[in-house]
Amino acid sequence: MAIVELKVPSPGESITEVIIARWVKNSGDVVEKDEVLAEIDSDKATLTLNAQESGKIEVLVAEGETVKVGQVVVKIDTSVKPEAKTEAPKTETKPEVKKEESKAPAKTEPVAATSYATGTPSPAAAKLMAENNISATQLSGSGKEGRITKQDVLAALSNGLPTAAKVLSNSWQGSRDKDHTKMTSLRKTVARRLVSVKNETAMLTTFNEVDMSAIYAIRAKYKDKFKEVHGNNVGFMSFFTKAVTEALFHFPAVNASIQGDEIVYHKYCDIGIAVSAPKGLMVPVLRNAELMSLAQIEGGIKELALKARDGKLTIPDMEGGTFTITNGGVFGSMMSTPIINPPQSAILGMHNVVDRPMAVNGQVVIRPMMYVALSYDHRIVDGRESVGFLVKVKEMLENPTRMLFGGKNPEEILLGL
Repeated sequence: MAIVELKVPSPGESITEVIIARWVKNSGDVVEKDEVLAEIDSDKATLTLNAQESGKIEVLVAEGETVKVGQVVVKIDTSVKPEAKTEAPKTETKPEVKKEESKAPAKTEPVAATSYATGTPSPAAAKLMAENNISATQLSGSGKEGRITKQDVLAALSNGLPTAAKVLSNSWQGSRDKDHTKMTSLRKTVARRLVSVKNETAMLTTFNEVDMSAIYAIRAKYKDKFKEVHGNNVGFMSFFTKAVTEALFHFPAVNASIQGDEIVYHKYCDIGIAVSAPKGLMVPVLRNAELMSLAQIEGGIKELALKARDGKLTIPDMEGGTFTITNGGVFGSMMSTPIINPPQSAILGMHNVVDRPMAVNGQVVIRPMMYVALSYDHRIVDGRESVGFLVKVKEMLENPTRMLFGGKNPEEILLGL
């Protein structure tokens, strides 16, 4: 009997412990090679433990247990092989059914005037359903030809089908129960880092608003052709990312970080894009975003979002960002003060777009407006730089051609301004 021991892999440097978040397979299961056996939570990411060989597994640690990197957590008995997958034999029942159907008489008996279609309530049942705000789709008829009877409605109500009064009151059932759930390693790390940011940085937030009319016009005009050529929809995030990279060129302190007694100015833009994932908020990084086109940015963001949704983000995907963008607007947020993602010096918060009356050239017009917020570390970024950066982002979003000419209008370049 050959036994293969599976050890906990290292998620990355400085990580010595992980948590067995969930066993996908149980002791006694016979698995194939490379099949996922468990999900592992670390401080920075969720990993999977895969079978190195085919065989029968023996789980050595419980779900939710903290284990050391390199510890043996499962054994595989390779002498037990999975059953060979064979195709189910084809049955000859289908041709027979077709023959029987073909022989069936074409004419049918006339429907009696008193018959009912499946799901039709009787008059007494219909009255009771109306009183309790119950639809026919919630019930199963036991009467002739599936007819819903009064007894069907009464039985459903006695079994806990919600009445109109219950639905209108609230969704709480009056229980005094509590659920206790252990914090994941990732959630603990996020909590620790966010608290340290509040304690160790001089964080301030400045606000502005952006007229999204120009972005809306471009998307409406080119969205179909953009998707046809590039295979992705053109969204807000690509415009904001491009505007941010241009603004960071003009205000490099916003793209800097503190290391010891030094300020490190990055001559590239690795933009962290905050995305919601099943395990919580993740911030994968788009490398060298300053060199990307809108289509490349959209493709990169889509790829990272899919990896986050499927739990396939790795630690290298989330390390080394120089600036972060978070979009609370997708959840309906009107305004917020985002928290800096250390060791970065700033983060830009996007919010929902709302049609609001604005004064334009002495006239009141309705425009799609978005509030934007820049939280920054005042130890590195001064007020002039933070406000100037946000104004630069606003200018380029309201006049997108500026993104093509280093933050200037084509006319300004032509005039040498």
